[in-house]
Amino acid sequence: METAKFENKTNINVEDLIEIRLIKENDFLKIKETLTRIGVASTGKHELYQSCHILHKKGKYFLVHFKELFGLDGKPFSFSDEDKARRNTIANLLAEWKLIEIVDTNKTKEPVSQLSKIKVLAFKDKKDWQLIPKYNIGKKAKIKETELI
Repeated sequence: METAKFENKTNINVEDLIEIRLIKENDFLKIKETLTRIGVASTGKHELYQSCHILHKKGKYFLVHFKELFGLDGKPFSFSDEDKARRNTIANLLAEWKLIEIVDTNKTKEPVSQLSKIKVLAFKDKKDWQLIPKYNIGKKAKIKETELI
């Protein structure tokens, strides 16, 4: 059995990210919502942990794994081959569904994940599941007043 390779980092290069283009300019929210329904399901519970997010920075769009977002924040993170494979597979699925265009398709060819390792919920089924993001874009941690002293 092959063990997962982890790359421990504290920052990330933009060149490492998957740049995408929207097929329709107003599809950002559709893609964002679709990504909330793609991820890793918990065993025995109806919980789905979101794997990827769409990021809009300086006029460009990127599909990023939640761990890559920690790196963009300058926080330490580990990014395994399995994480990368899951991200690549999700990007390829969105492209196959004609929601996005991948700018450099070579970045998503390898590694890829088996579809059995990724849960994709139908929109009609999302009400039956708890959708859990591991990263919230644009949300800052609340600081208690006592922590400022």
